[in-house]
Amino acid sequence: MATDPMAEIRASFFVECEELLESLQDALSDMDEGNHDNETINIVFRAVHSIKGGAGAFGLDALVGFAHRYETVLDELRSGRMTITPEAMKLFFQAADFLQDHVRAARDAAPPPDGSEDCLVALEALIGGGAGPVVEEEVTDFQPMGLAFDFGPVEETPSTPVWTVRFRPSAALYSSGNEPLHLLRALGKLGSCTMRCDLSRLPPLETLDPESSWLDWTVEIAGDVTDFDIREVFDFVEDVCEIEITQGAAETASADAGGFSLPDFGAPGLPDLPPLAQDPQDPVPLAPLRRRRPRSSPAQVRTPGRGPSAPPFVAVDQTAAPAGGAAPREAASEPSATVRVDLDRIDRLVNLVGELVINQAMLAQSVAEAGLPPNSAVMTGLEAFMMLTRDIQDSVMMIRAQPVKPLFQRMARIVREASGAVGKEVRLRTEGEATEVDKTVIERLADPLTHMIRNAVDHGLERPDKRRAAGKTAEGVITLSAQHRSGRVVIEVADDGAGINRPKVREIAISKGLIPPDAQLSDSEIDNLLFLPGFSTADQVSALSGRGVGMDVVRQAIQSLGGRITIHSEPGKGTRFSISLPLTLAVLDGMVVNVAGETLVVPLSAILETATLTDEDIRALGPNTNVIHVRGAFVPLYDLGAELGYRAPKSSYAGGIVLLTAQENGTRSALVVDSILEQRQVVIKGLQRSYGHIPGVAAATILGDGQIALILDPPDLVQNASGRTRSPAFALAG
Repeated sequence: MATDPMAEIRASFFVECEELLESLQDALSDMDEGNHDNETINIVFRAVHSIKGGAGAFGLDALVGFAHRYETVLDELRSGRMTITPEAMKLFFQAADFLQDHVRAARDAAPPPDGSEDCLVALEALIGGGAGPVVEEEVTDFQPMGLAFDFGPVEETPSTPVWTVRFRPSAALYSSGNEPLHLLRALGKLGSCTMRCDLSRLPPLETLDPESSWLDWTVEIAGDVTDFDIREVFDFVEDVCEIEITQGAAETASADAGGFSLPDFGAPGLPDLPPLAQDPQDPVPLAPLRRRRPRSSPAQVRTPGRGPSAPPFVAVDQTAAPAGGAAPREAASEPSATVRVDLDRIDRLVNLVGELVINQAMLAQSVAEAGLPPNSAVMTGLEAFMMLTRDIQDSVMMIRAQPVKPLFQRMARIVREASGAVGKEVRLRTEGEATEVDKTVIERLADPLTHMIRNAVDHGLERPDKRRAAGKTAEGVITLSAQHRSGRVVIEVADDGAGINRPKVREIAISKGLIPPDAQLSDSEIDNLLFLPGFSTADQVSALSGRGVGMDVVRQAIQSLGGRITIHSEPGKGTRFSISLPLTLAVLDGMVVNVAGETLVVPLSAILETATLTDEDIRALGPNTNVIHVRGAFVPLYDLGAELGYRAPKSSYAGGIVLLTAQENGTRSALVVDSILEQRQVVIKGLQRSYGHIPGVAAATILGDGQIALILDPPDLVQNASGRTRSPAFALAG
């Protein structure tokens, strides 16, 4: 089945649109914070203009029309004829959101988004009029046509500014499918032009590299032209060429410098050049000109009178060529190369790395059972293989890792829309946008964060009048942050609102029959009532809340990622939701332990230290629980065998081994195990889809001997533990 040859180019365009939209949001955020310098404004303008230009090449009329009208308003701002106001910034953000919707609608062949016309009308009202139709010449016409440039001499007058453009394309410009002829033709439309091609770097034919770039151009433009107008021509190729723009005429190089002026196609007064076999009055089609590219037909672009065996040409800077006639190499540094790969291919690579880790563990198990000495060649080779496996695994995980910045930018739009719906003034502050997380985690985190942001706007923040009465600013602040902590990524959503109204939460829970009226609950337990299905503190149903669907879905989504969510709230100061997630869903470093004959894996990132207990370390606390004294503090003791149902609590833990673990909030716990087997990298196999959420269990793995072991989640295990470390008989005897 034949494929559309433009499909790949079209897909690349939409990927580039996402990058342009990201830079657009960054620049608008800088402007919103008071940074109104010309460069920031130009970044905003160029992003919209680049999207419009690319969309025009694919005939995406709705996207072109919206971007053109948005661009027109931005041009007024760029020229200084418009001032930035808070109302204007809100409209700029709203237009950027609609531009993103238009891009995605064009990508998915969907209808244009509703409401974009109203946004444009409000934008155009800022400048007192409409933007007018899209100029036809902005859309690139690829039909062959005759060229009628005026390359005659320019009479410099004080009223006619002259610009000199020196243009040197790199090899990457040709390999990316661009053509200097189109760029020169676009320069010719700016005004009266004189063009000169420099052949000084062109080597003899026998040493010429057809994949390199050897030609430079100098263009003098006379007319009402600005520096930005010229740079706009090179918008899409500025990273694959060298451009120097100066005001004033260039010094005329001598004929011996290896250059020649381009012929005048249709302009009177210039002699005909011998290589052109047709009448200069006739239009010149594009095809013969395109054959003059050095990489396609180098023999056709030498100066008249020079043969293939001519000596090396003199460079523009008059530096002699190397001895022996060797062709000079490009001195310009090429941009770093990137490759776009389908996520399915990366997922297959991750799975193969997981199988490699399992096979490495099996090989290590077999070698250990063989009883080979540690300094044997096999053991040395095995250690090198283990290090190589680790390096491969780390490299693959880096490919999957992505910064959370695009996700945070999506939340900025949620804040703008939600605050507008409820009539509140809200600002989103982000921290740690460069924090990298597994791509799968980012994709599945969008919906939970959306629920939390909307709840913070609707429930967490007060209305402006109440905030002023409480001595706060009318504008509420939501802080969205991300950071790495203890081998996990922690994402927090905090607001500076009134905090959780715990008496109201308790009252609602009793009225819904979720808790008995005489229940004695701590502040933390009352806060966790928000995660119960059907629970809502909204007084009435709205577009944002009130239907009892939200926070329970958030917790389920977080748990499906192997994470957990906690709440911290202070009355009058605000609420903070903390989400703790694994860095990756593929491989982790774990400590393999034995408990009551069962093999378990505890994540190494959760373990602070290990210790052996003595009678002096253990203290009784109540009839069924014990604590241990560690480094001047008392830490609760948990028997993994008893908590997981493998056995009853032991009568004595003296001589036992404990793993001292830590949670995100700093609290510590001691887990009793029978023995520590080894430290190993294990492959994560999820259990959520088949068995749902299992308290205290994060996932499973396959060991080197083929045995299946559970991977524990210590904080979740402690949260759901009974804490029984003393049997009833032992409690009575004590």
